[in-house]
Amino acid sequence: MNPVSLQVHLPELGVPSHRGRASAIRQLVLQAPAPVIAKALGYHDKTATRLVTEAGGTWSRYAPGDHQR
Repeated sequence: MNPVSLQVHLPELGVPSHRGRASAIRQLVLQAPAPVIAKALGYHDKTATRLVTEAGGTWSRYAPGDHQR
């Protein structure tokens, strides 16, 4: 199955996919910096930062950029 067909069929079965997705993203931003999660999942940085704040995260001092030397 692809994501579109799952999006159609899950609600028909009574599975609320939106809440599960939001909960999963909030858990991710508690475990890693918001810019990293945003880039990996295709979210805007401001959206990921808002989710960190809502979830009570503490990744406020992350310096984005290339840290490989």
